Amino acid sequence: MSTFAAAVARDKNGWTASEIELTGLADIDEVADRLLDVEPEAEVSVLFVEADDQYLVILRLDEGEDLRVFGSDSAFAEESRLGALLLGDIEAPAIDLDVASTVSADEDHTDEEEADDDPVADPDVDPVGDSEILADLGVSSSRLLALCAQEGLMPSDVTASVAEKLGCADELEELREA
Repeated sequence: MSTFAAAVARDKNGWTASEIELTGLADIDEVADRLLDVEPEAEVSVLFVEADDQYLVILRLDEGEDLRVFGSDSAFAEESRLGALLLGDIEAPAIDLDVASTVSADEDHTDEEEADDDPVADPDVDPVGDSEILADLGVSSSRLLALCAQEGLMPSDVTASVAEKLGCADELEELREA
């Protein structure tokens, strides 16, 4: 299983990014500790975990506390040890995708022709966790769910779109290029 795990942390000086190694971790608390290690004094820390060009998990810590988790598809927990580690404690679905599919993955349509090309929702996606995880940072629940449900959109594309909205796209891009 190919995995890319990138953490971004925002403090008073802006965003910093770091790739995180997740192998050998025993539980979600150890993942949170690794995220916290990126920038211990961060106001907000976000971890993007992309697996097999199919799954995305987002974890968030505010001031080092209150871990929140969102997963693009519950199947990840069933298909891998890492998925079970990250999503195993989540019981409730994020939201009914029928609601999310009514929202375009690109809410910022400016061209009428583009507005007619709404993305097709993948009926097999079953997001889980806290879909409001990034709402206060500019990525609404409906936008996050629509991005995850858009057929053909890779986890790296979702991460890039979310990072652009958060203002840390350049930092994540530098990690990918390294």
